[in-house]
Amino acid sequence: MNRRDLIQRVFLGGAVLVLAPEVLNSCTKDSSTNPSGTGGTGNKIELDLTQAANAALNNTGGSLIVRDVLIINTGGGNFSAISSICTHQGCTVGYNSGTGKVQCPCHGSVYSTSGSVISGPAPRSLTAYAISLSGNMLTIALG
Repeated sequence: MNRRDLIQRVFLGGAVLVLAPEVLNSCTKDSSTNPSGTGGTGNKIELDLTQAANAALNNTGGSLIVRDVLIINTGGGNFSAISSICTHQGCTVGYNSGTGKVQCPCHGSVYSTSGSVISGPAPRSLTAYAISLSGNMLTIALG
């Protein structure tokens, strides 16, 4: 090995040591972040329905994902709050207002708005959370 090869390897190794932690950290989920117009920490989520970031929830069939919780306006002033993480392999599910069902795009699992499995391969229901509406504030109890 000549001096040039040694210097290149040392430089490359140093770059990997500096960049690897940042790259690996960017692949982790940070459930502490909230989009604009949301609040709550720890064991609850609070959403102000007058905020533009939460506007989708003002219409029947509208949905929003906050901190890995899928919130759905099921109509008539009712809302549903369930985990947005598929119980099959951890993909993020979404609400299909056309069918009224929650679907996983990865392997086709289908859930009801209450989180129960309609069709697999999901092995179990999505976690459901208590949700309440007081004025324009929607509160989801996570714990």
